[in-house]
Parts: sequence; C-alpha cells; structure tokens
Amino acid sequence: MTLLITPAYASIFAIIFVLLSVRTLRVRRKAQVAVGDGGNIQLLRAARAHANFAEYTPFALLLITFMELKGLSHVLLHAHCAALLVGRCSHAFGVSQIQENFRFRVVGMTLTLTTILSSSAFLIFQSLYGK
Repeated sequence: MTLLITPAYASIFAIIFVLLSVRTLRVRRKAQVAVGDGGNIQLLRAARAHANFAEYTPFALLLITFMELKGLSHVLLHAHCAALLVGRCSHAFGVSQIQENFRFRVVGMTLTLTTILSSSAFLIFQSLYGK
C-alpha cells in the first residue's frame, strides 16, 4: 500500500516545526540566552510552543500513519490530520502569546488529544476485531 495522505501532512508539520524552531532561535539570540529561558517570558513561551509541538505531533502522526496503512478511508484520514493541524497551530499560537487567551490552548489540546485517542481506539479495535 502506498501512503498518500500522511506524508503530505507530515511535510506540513515539518515546515511548522522549522518555523517554530527559527522563531525560538531568533528570540534566544535577541535575549542573548544560550540555554534555558533566562527569565525571559517571550523566550519561555516560544520554547514551550516549539517543545510542545515536538512532544505531541510525531506520536499523533505515527498513529495516523498506522491508520492509513490499515486502509482507513481518505475522508477520515484527512479529518484526523486536519484536526491535528488545527489543534497544533491553535496551541502553538496560544502558548506563544504573552497576554494569553487560554481558549487557543484548550482548543489545541482538545483537538490533539481527541486525534490521539480516536486513532488509538481505531487501531485497538482493528487489532482485536479487524482483518
């Protein structure tokens, strides 16, 4: 089976990861802080947005890739990938704001965790009762 959907989304996530990396590096350079956050709230938020993205995105993409390999419909794959994309972007935006609106983080984590849980449930169900 050829993977068609998850590689495209993985590429988008990789670009976002690089953008978050570059932003963190720029803030780090401006603050003249090589390690840690040096008490700089902007650096702390940029670093956490980047790190949180790195913590959740690969695991979710791996689960979605397994679903694609199992033959899940393209519509459901796109729905999972789009939910993860919106969730990760919403969360990164929310965490990055010094005057934070927590709704962005809540929406982001809700979409991310829902994607992970629904993917996990599908894969468990397929393992127990599938082909």
